[in-house]
Amino acid sequence: MESLGLKTASAARQLQLLAVAALFLTLAFGGAFFSALGVYLLLFSGYRWLVLAYLAWVAYDRNSCYKGGRSNAWVRRWAWWRHVRDFFPLRLEARCRLDPARNYLLCVFPHGLLSTGAFVSFATEATGFADKFPGLACHLLTLTGHFFCPVTRELALCCGSGAASEKNIDYLLSYPGGGHATALVVGGASEAYYCYPGSYTVILKRRKGFVRLAVKNGVPLVPVISFGETDLYDQVPSPEGSWLRWLQDQVRAMFGIAPVIPMGAFGFIPFRKPVVTVVGKPMEVPKIPEPTREEVDEVHKKFTDHLIAFFEEEKHKYVSDPEKTFLKIV
Repeated sequence: MESLGLKTASAARQLQLLAVAALFLTLAFGGAFFSALGVYLLLFSGYRWLVLAYLAWVAYDRNSCYKGGRSNAWVRRWAWWRHVRDFFPLRLEARCRLDPARNYLLCVFPHGLLSTGAFVSFATEATGFADKFPGLACHLLTLTGHFFCPVTRELALCCGSGAASEKNIDYLLSYPGGGHATALVVGGASEAYYCYPGSYTVILKRRKGFVRLAVKNGVPLVPVISFGETDLYDQVPSPEGSWLRWLQDQVRAMFGIAPVIPMGAFGFIPFRKPVVTVVGKPMEVPKIPEPTREEVDEVHKKFTDHLIAFFEEEKHKYVSDPEKTFLKIV
């Protein structure tokens, strides 16, 4: 019986590894793979009619990413996501109740290399978002360019994801009757440059557009921190001024992604380290349809202080050396 238990545990771990590898390959290369496959089928096969039909569908459906996606409960509950969750493992914890009659902007930090905690917590039901925040539909925002990639765009839309654009954020925050939680990784792809084990450096000082949209719609800002996100990978250093950073910046300017060189347990396979995504208490903001720069700056300063206080309050539960770990804002 003991031998059977060990075999079962080993099989479970192998399945988790396979699930994580499939997810990270999909996130990193899925768009390029299916784009290349589409070109091949269009030019060199007898299935060009299928590609043309799909392109017609994409053209018809092109605005879905600007209207909150089209969340599918079945896709969000796939077993795939649960195996990914158990690999690390990942958890979602709530420090408050969110009113389903309102809309919220969840401001997620840090980005990490691939925002694993944010993806599983807000684009799937593997960590129980619907149970912790009943009545709220969650939308994890990502780069608009992802919604031009065949096949993977459908997966993102069915997970409730939408474009991290002003148009989509404004649509969700102004949705009549509430019921929408919009999750935005504020630092974006550039924050991946600062992702090193044990560090919590986030890009916030010059990110104010999300604050302006929250104030415009009178929507509370909710701090979210994924503790352990930066421990999933190390990376090849690329300090400011280095040739590698210059090359990374050129690629990011063209494709919108930060091409860091990850060093995980096995190349792109991350370390098995726990990640706990903690949703803090909302910070109310005034509703000002046309906020001035000074009004946005004031709310931005209050939110920055709110985020730092939240990090300091929670870090002792999840950080191995809390007395020497601080939230660095750049």
